[in-house]
Amino acid sequence: MLLEPDAENEVAYELCQLLGRAILPIGPADAAGTAFFLQGEAGEYLLTADVLTRVEVGEIGLRASVTEPAGVAADAVVLADFPARWAHHPDVGAAAMPTAGLHTYADEHGWRWHTQPVPEAVAVRADEVAGLGAEPVSAFVLAVGVGEDGSRPLEVAVGRAVRTDDGGLRLTDALPAGYVGAPVFGVRADEAGQVGLRCLGLVLPGEGGHPLATLDRIVAELPPAR
Repeated sequence: MLLEPDAENEVAYELCQLLGRAILPIGPADAAGTAFFLQGEAGEYLLTADVLTRVEVGEIGLRASVTEPAGVAADAVVLADFPARWAHHPDVGAAAMPTAGLHTYADEHGWRWHTQPVPEAVAVRADEVAGLGAEPVSAFVLAVGVGEDGSRPLEVAVGRAVRTDDGGLRLTDALPAGYVGAPVFGVRADEAGQVGLRCLGLVLPGEGGHPLATLDRIVAELPPAR
């Protein structure tokens, strides 16, 4: 669905309120991106672009709003042997990490997660992707950007998604640094005319635009939660 600008601004604001605590920066700094929590039927996962998970030592940033009590957690969870912690799906372009280990890490360091995972119920379905026509639709990217001072602020980019010739989805505009791996949302109306949120997928690297790893394909390949 393509929305009017005022409606797009309202959706962007609501996304920050509803799902802002699902979003985390992922590094290292020279390959900054975004990851997000998904609550699936089988458990909770951290999702991001597969390309961001191939460094030997990875950093999962801890925004102040996603941990409690305040002031206890460090700035990041630093993990050695980073690639082995993910289930990789290079055919889709995404990677998934069951979060049991992250919760154990928090317990061992005296804090706990305080997040708002994206619910699997809003994941786009394969038939919805197939049903998109040639016209662009409003797309909302909820990401952790990269400030000039190296800070990682929560941001929303509003753009357009289109269906590609191979049946996938693509954002038509280039995105700032830090947005690879971020979730992309759209809205659709059901048969009763009710407008609902859909998570279309996550941002993959690209030039002059970005292909999406669609969430229907990611959910279909999630590993067992552990």
